[in-house]
Amino acid sequence: MHKLNISKCMGVFLFIGLCAFDGSAKAETGVGVPFVHAASACLIDVNSGRILYEKNGQQPMRIASLTKVVTGWIAIKSGKLDRLVTVSNLAARQEGSSVYLKAGERVKLRDLLYAMMLRSGNDAAMAIAEAVAGSNDRFASLMNAEVKKLGLSHTHFANPHGLDNQAHYASADDFATLTAAALKTPLFRQIVATRYYRMERHSVVGSTNLKNKNRLLWMMQGADGVKTGFTRAAGRCLAASASLAGRQVAVVLLDDPADWVDAKRLLVYGLHAYTPVDVAKIQPDALRLALRDGVQERVVTRAQHRIVYPLCAGEAQAVTYRIVQKRQRAPVHVGDPLGVLYVSLHGKPLGETQLLAAQDVPAKSLWGKLRGLFS
Repeated sequence: MHKLNISKCMGVFLFIGLCAFDGSAKAETGVGVPFVHAASACLIDVNSGRILYEKNGQQPMRIASLTKVVTGWIAIKSGKLDRLVTVSNLAARQEGSSVYLKAGERVKLRDLLYAMMLRSGNDAAMAIAEAVAGSNDRFASLMNAEVKKLGLSHTHFANPHGLDNQAHYASADDFATLTAAALKTPLFRQIVATRYYRMERHSVVGSTNLKNKNRLLWMMQGADGVKTGFTRAAGRCLAASASLAGRQVAVVLLDDPADWVDAKRLLVYGLHAYTPVDVAKIQPDALRLALRDGVQERVVTRAQHRIVYPLCAGEAQAVTYRIVQKRQRAPVHVGDPLGVLYVSLHGKPLGETQLLAAQDVPAKSLWGKLRGLFS
C-alpha cells in the first residue's frame, strides 16, 4: 500500500491496493471465463452496471421475445396494472407464441404482464401496448425513449413483442443495460422469478394456469429471471439472471444454440470471479489531509459514501484516486468536509464522494504555531 503524498497542490493522485487479490480469477474461484456459443453475448453486474464479459457486444442483432423485458418494464412504470383491459382484434390475432386471448375479453393489465413474461404471449404484449399507449407505434416510441434515456446507440424498437422487423434490433451490451435497469424495479424482479401464476380471465369462465418457460429457474440455484426468445431469423435468444449473497448478475445471449448451458456458465462466472469492493474505503493511516494553518497539521479523513464496484482478481491495483482538497484551517470537527475523492478504474470514473474529518483538530494557539514553525 502506498502512502498518500500530500503536497500544496489542490489535486493529488493516489494508488492503493484495496484487497489482497492473488492470481487469476480461475485460481481464486475455480471459475474461468467460459466458452460461449452465442453469436453475441454480454454479462452485466446489475447493481453497478459493469459489463463483466462480452462477445460482439455492440453488434445490432434481432432479439425476438427478449423485447418483452422492455415492454414489461414500461407497463409496470405506467402504474396501470389494476386496469381491466379489453383485448382488441389486433391483439388477439398476433402471430407466434400466444396465451390464446379472445377479442373482446377483459383481463387485468397485471395478468397480461404475467402472461407475457412467463408464457411469452405476443397477444398479451400487444394488448399491453394498446392499453398503455393506445397503439403499437406509440408504445414503440415509449420504448425508444427509454433507450435514449440510457444513452444506448445500437438499439431500436418497432413493436412490443419482438416479431421480426428490420427496424427492430438491439446489441447484447445495450440489452444487458436495459435488463439491468428493469431488474432494479421490485415488481419486475418478482414477476420474472415467478415459476407459476394463475391468470384470471374476467370475460371467460375460469382461469389460465401459467408455467414460466425459463428453464434456468429449475436448473440453477439462485436463478431468478429473465426472458426467453426465439424466431427463425433471430435464433435462440435468452436473457437470464441469478443472485448470490445479495448480488445479482444478468446475461444476454443472442443467436445461441446452447443458450441454457452458456447462461449458467456465465452467471456462475459473474457471481464468483468478481467481488464487490467498497473502492472508497481507505485505511485512516493512508489518507491525511493537511490544514493550511501555519503548521502542516494533518487530519484523518473518511469517505462520506460507499462506492461499491465488482473487481476481479488483481484488479484493485488499477483503481485510481484523485483528491481535490478544500482549503481548511483549524479548528476542525468530526464530519467537517475537507475535500472530494474521485475514483476511477482503467480511466473510467466509478464515482465520487466527500472526504469528511474523522477526528477533531483544535485551533492552534499562537505559541503552538510559533513552536511548530521553529521545531
